[in-house]
Amino acid sequence: MAWRGQLSKNLKELRVLFCQTSPASAEARTFVEKNYQELKTLNPKLPILIRESRGVEPQLWARYDFGVEKGVRLDGMNEGQISKALEDLVKAGEALKA
Repeated sequence: MAWRGQLSKNLKELRVLFCQTSPASAEARTFVEKNYQELKTLNPKLPILIRESRGVEPQLWARYDFGVEKGVRLDGMNEGQISKALEDLVKAGEALKA
């Protein structure tokens, strides 16, 4: 998973949104609990924002150069699928630079 160390090269900011209590956000909460520390250690200068709000659907947002943003809905995804969605967002950032 070498791409995890590439976040700060391809993204300007990463945001994870989810509800603190809803079952739909359970996997997103688990993903953050298990992966935040590693992602932050590998990308210490990248802002990784965790936004908890009652009733919000789980989402992952990436901000790239020039204010370009892409988001992914995480509802119904398991932890592996969320990781794949993040990897796809990182690769999209790499493609934007090409």
